[in-house]
Amino acid sequence: MQLLDIRNLTVEMQTPHGVVRVLDKVNLQLIEGEIHSIVGESGSGKSLLAKAIVGFINPNWQVTADRLWWNGQDLLAMSPRQRRQITGRDMAMIFQDPNAYLDPNSTVEQQIVEAIPQGDVRGTFMRRRVDRKTRVKRLLHRVGIRDHESIMDSYPFELSQGIAQKVSIAIAIAHRPKLLIADEPTTAMEPSTRLQIHRLLARLAVSQKMSVVLISQDVASILPETKRLTMLYCGQLMETGPAKDILSEPAHPYTDSMIRMSLQTQQQLPHKARLPTLPGAIPTLRHMPIGCRLGPRCPKAQKTCVKAPTATHERQRVFHCHFPLLDTTS
Repeated sequence: MQLLDIRNLTVEMQTPHGVVRVLDKVNLQLIEGEIHSIVGESGSGKSLLAKAIVGFINPNWQVTADRLWWNGQDLLAMSPRQRRQITGRDMAMIFQDPNAYLDPNSTVEQQIVEAIPQGDVRGTFMRRRVDRKTRVKRLLHRVGIRDHESIMDSYPFELSQGIAQKVSIAIAIAHRPKLLIADEPTTAMEPSTRLQIHRLLARLAVSQKMSVVLISQDVASILPETKRLTMLYCGQLMETGPAKDILSEPAHPYTDSMIRMSLQTQQQLPHKARLPTLPGAIPTLRHMPIGCRLGPRCPKAQKTCVKAPTATHERQRVFHCHFPLLDTTS
């Protein structure tokens, strides 16, 4: 069952130098229970795409799309109140720095209790109080926190980054969402902690039948259970399709460059070898290239790239490139 269907999503913002498209006709489809990873450099529009899904966009920005459907419902046709009801019931999001989004004045128990739907707890006052405490313990156990007694009475500043992220996940899944968006949840974490968070997200996707959208800057940091992969650059969709196919045989030069620059690939380089890099830097909003925005940095770029490439559908994947690495003649 298809939960999310996005067709030609465009987000425009007004700057002193004119209107800029920060997202340019992006497509994304998500199936129930699927793990979908979105990869791109900083400033590629990954977080903006996630915020557009949950409705956290600046109201002064212009959001248009041929289709922005959630579970068969048109999100753009809804009033802000209706949109918030859908988001609050069916979606949840965790962020890169959990301590920045946890309430510093409330204990872990108080924050998780607040996230538990009121309809899930019934009975007398004392019974509801005991039931809430039991549910908090279960949620902490579910995210891998065994020492729940000390954690429940702790404040966010007393937690390590890994534990704080697990607490934020517990808060996010308290109302049993159908979609969890993880915006670079393991950045700057130790490898062991990063692995714990990744395993937790994969396990929750199965146990709660929950779809997960994982945002990352490195293809080596995506979940092994990822079914589909989307590559974004500067607000444009480069390539999307089955993760295994894309990682084993990339069609877009940007995908190939990101794979070569990944931490996992660099560990396999010989001694004193030059690290593979993509020349230049991601452009600013003021100097956005015309046509394919990767053009000034692309190793395969030619004069034709000043025109925006059309979508090419090949082997269950879609990519936008005039000179793809994948043979499309067959």
